[in-house]
Amino acid sequence: MFDAISVIGSGAWGTALALAAARAGRKVTLWSRDADQAEEMQATRENNRRLPGVVLPDTIRITASLKDATDAGRAILLVVPAQALREMTLALSLVMKRGIPLIVCAKGIDRQSGEFMSEIVTDSIQGVMPAILSGPSFAQDVARGLPTAVVLAAPLGEIAEALAKALSSSSFRVYHSSDVRGVEIGGAAKNVLAIAAGIVEGRGLGESARAALVTRGFAELRRFAESYNAKPETLMGLAGLGDLVLTAGSLKSRNFAFGHDLGRGLSVSQAGGGRLAEGVYTARVLNEMARARGVEMPVTEAVSAILEGGLTVEGAIDRLMNRPLRGE
Repeated sequence: MFDAISVIGSGAWGTALALAAARAGRKVTLWSRDADQAEEMQATRENNRRLPGVVLPDTIRITASLKDATDAGRAILLVVPAQALREMTLALSLVMKRGIPLIVCAKGIDRQSGEFMSEIVTDSIQGVMPAILSGPSFAQDVARGLPTAVVLAAPLGEIAEALAKALSSSSFRVYHSSDVRGVEIGGAAKNVLAIAAGIVEGRGLGESARAALVTRGFAELRRFAESYNAKPETLMGLAGLGDLVLTAGSLKSRNFAFGHDLGRGLSVSQAGGGRLAEGVYTARVLNEMARARGVEMPVTEAVSAILEGGLTVEGAIDRLMNRPLRGE
């Protein structure tokens, strides 16, 4: 059914997912915005800019033509940063055929509109079926073929299952779900919590503090998701707890590394070394959405305040530790 997959975005994650789809036996077309990069990758069979040393098989074709890429796929993986999603979906609306599943692989919330990724897709493209791919996964691990498990959610369960089967291989296991909102909330919120965990680690507050923060952070993630009627099992699975466990404890996580830099005393402009950390853009809008729904999210609120310059790291720690005692 989905024997040909197009991947829009040739960064590290897009290239890794193209490799995963190729290992699953699919014909893959990988789109690069940069024509020079596309030509270089097609010739060298490597993405030296993002994943040096990883060889691209001949079953992956690289192109700089967006129409060529969309025409080639029976399903499309959209692998661009969350805040660039609207621009990209508007471009896709001019060339995409109706009825083709569009699988968003970004984890975030649009900071201008407060829309989830699936909402942006349906706003921009008529007749498209939005899906979300999320879960605990690092691009380097997937690119190298190391064992990884993720989840794919689509509104129709049978489509989600078919897409999951099309992308699954012996090293890349894709579970399926119909809980689109739960999966995308888990992916977006965990980025903010990973920044908080990085701050704790960078400040040298100890493993006990980090464990407590991650646990309480997960509780607020679940409260927020439940306000959107997300399924509890979704948040206890790969898209929620699984992704949080990975990104809240490893410097390979851009969000954790960003927080780690803040904890060590670097400024917001210095942290992360110029690498994209999606949680930086998600924190404020997530906090605003939680307040509008009456959902208490103290860890998210503290991270947002730090990033907006309204609170120091020390002040945030003091605020969290001196909140009124309550039953768990």
